[in-house]
This record gives sequence, structure tokens and C-alpha cells, in this order.
Amino acid sequence: MKRVDVVYAFITDPKKEKILTVKNIREEGFDYTLPGGAVEEGENLIEAVIREVKEETGLDIVPGNILTINEALFSSRGHHTIFFTFEGIVTGGTIELTRPEEILEINWMDLEEAEKKLKSFGGGIKPYNKDGQSVPYYFRGTI
Repeated sequence: MKRVDVVYAFITDPKKEKILTVKNIREEGFDYTLPGGAVEEGENLIEAVIREVKEETGLDIVPGNILTINEALFSSRGHHTIFFTFEGIVTGGTIELTRPEEILEINWMDLEEAEKKLKSFGGGIKPYNKDGQSVPYYFRGTI
């Protein structure tokens, strides 16, 4: 299996009541994720998360701590994927849908709604929003 590294940014509003999400176009419909994507050759994780957030949302961020690391085996693609989720602090830019062929919408989603719609995070997303609390590792299994 090919190893693929993916980065996400967990970006909250100032009150930490909402998180920034993207609605991705998929072959089978759509899904919601945090802004992010695959690390490109020659790129480190920090560079990748900054680039991916800018490309997907138009926002500039400073990545903070890694909140969690998850992994999954995508047997249909032959990928062993490691997901790194960083805190993201917005420093500039304007929300802009720059990739309409990939993303249907960008929005601030309240935590309850995100808990239901963001399926790709082991243990849910609420623990990511707690200051000083560690988040356990989850193996997402073979997909």
C-alpha cells in the first residue's frame, strides 16, 4: 500500500462555538471535512496545512499544535493514509470558494451539527475544542 499523508486544520470562531468546514464533491455525492488535503512531495506538514487551507478557503492561517493523528487503510485505492489535524489560527484572507469543481461550500458549522456531519474523525470532534485536553489516537480501520 502507498503511504499518503493528509493534513487538516481545526479552525474555530472566537467563541469556540463553530468550526470551519468544507463540503467536498465526491463520486458518490458529497461529504463534510475540515479544510485540508494531501501533503505534496517536498512539503512538510506545516507548509501543507497552510497551503491547503489557503487553496480551499482563501484564508491565511498559522498552524498551532497537532490535535490528533489518525490513520486509515483505503483498500480500494491501495492507500495507507495518516491524518494530522492541527489547530488553525486565522491571520488574514477572506473566505472564498476558489475550487468549485472540488468544493460545494465553505461554512462555519456549530459543534452539534459538525459532530453529526464530520464522519472522518475517530471519537467525534468535540474533544478537539477543549483547551489543554489530549485527544486519543484512533485507527479508522480498513475502508
